Amino acid sequence: MAGTRAGWERELGRWLKPFLERLGHKARQRMCPLYVAGLIGPGDRKSVQPMAERFAPGDYDQLHHFVAAGVWNAAPLETELLVQADRLVGGNDAILVIDDTAIPKKGKHSVGVAAQYASALGKTANCQTLVSLTLARGEVPVTVALRLFLPESWTSDRARLKRVGVPAEHWAERTKPEIALAEIDRMIAARVHFGCVLADAGYGLSAPFRQGLTARGLAWAVGIPRHLKVYPVDVQMIWPITKRGRPRQRSIPDILSIPAEDMLADAKWQNTTWRTGTKGKLKACFAAVRVRIADGPPQRIRDKGQQHLPGDEAWLIGEHRASGEKKYDLANLPAETNLRTLAATIKARWICEQAHQQMKEELGLDHFEGRSWHGLHRHALMTMIAYAFLQHRRLTQARRGKKSQRTATSAKLAGRASRHRQPHHATASAMPALPKKSRHRIAA
Repeated sequence: MAGTRAGWERELGRWLKPFLERLGHKARQRMCPLYVAGLIGPGDRKSVQPMAERFAPGDYDQLHHFVAAGVWNAAPLETELLVQADRLVGGNDAILVIDDTAIPKKGKHSVGVAAQYASALGKTANCQTLVSLTLARGEVPVTVALRLFLPESWTSDRARLKRVGVPAEHWAERTKPEIALAEIDRMIAARVHFGCVLADAGYGLSAPFRQGLTARGLAWAVGIPRHLKVYPVDVQMIWPITKRGRPRQRSIPDILSIPAEDMLADAKWQNTTWRTGTKGKLKACFAAVRVRIADGPPQRIRDKGQQHLPGDEAWLIGEHRASGEKKYDLANLPAETNLRTLAATIKARWICEQAHQQMKEELGLDHFEGRSWHGLHRHALMTMIAYAFLQHRRLTQARRGKKSQRTATSAKLAGRASRHRQPHHATASAMPALPKKSRHRIAA
């Protein structure tokens, strides 16, 4: 075990070099690998004190200062994480999943903690909420951003914000979709390559979020609530004829918008398989129709009050699960996209949940015990760097395994041709050789 640990620690040191160059200061360059190794290594608790005891005896104060109190800018490391993630899983066939993850907390003094809905728990709980962005390709996720959402109970209390060191530029109230768009802009500036943006209904119900993605020239597929309004794709704008009064100054749609679930009520539903999982083919019943989203400017229509005019054309996709649950999505994918591709695209969101679970269970994302803004975000950043390193090992081992298989196959064919028996070569593992505790989940 000691030899294995020394091996991955040496590899970690090499992999972290571009990060350390961006840190600059020698003391920080020494603490960063220790902190990341503490997150990856054995031990149930990944807060500063137990990690220091295992990996940096006598350096607790410096390790704590590095993550919680030191004056240094995390932005260069965040940019390097984007660079490394793009090298690992970026590409036109990559997806970018927007979601959030909750960190349960007791008390009320840790930054951003409040009673709020925690999707992972399925209920309202006292917690911190981090908006997450996960880049993934070939079912290999790399989380590239974790930003704390501040509820109104925090943004309305400047003394409270100052006490935990929230920078002044983050004092203004921002919604989760606004935070996500800002992080997407950071990814675009860093030239990260991805194809489609995915998000659940918590983000998809926001018209500014959907429109923001479109304005950035991005493909997207997002969940929506069943009551979100849409128009038939062939809706027309007409000039209403009035029997009295002044002529109307604005055109109106020739048909009213209806809830998404009603639009799909008479659609053709098909059993569709989107991928093969560990327990066989994954399938459900899907339907899809082209619609115009009712997210244009609001306007009074006849006696119906204010109605949103038709916006962009998109796919409306419905899913009926075996459990009886019904889900709805919108996607701005091309009109010629087939149903199986639409289903596979919206179902790809699951990958971020796997990443969140692994980062909490294996790397201690939710173990940070400090209260400050910088401390929480630095701990989250170190966790993301650790996770990216593990995915680097996973992909490297997978490539070695494929190369070994090709070599063994070639040798076997050559042996048959020359009629000489060749020694057996074991195929290299496709999964990373990690510390014992972390191996099975991170490599799953």
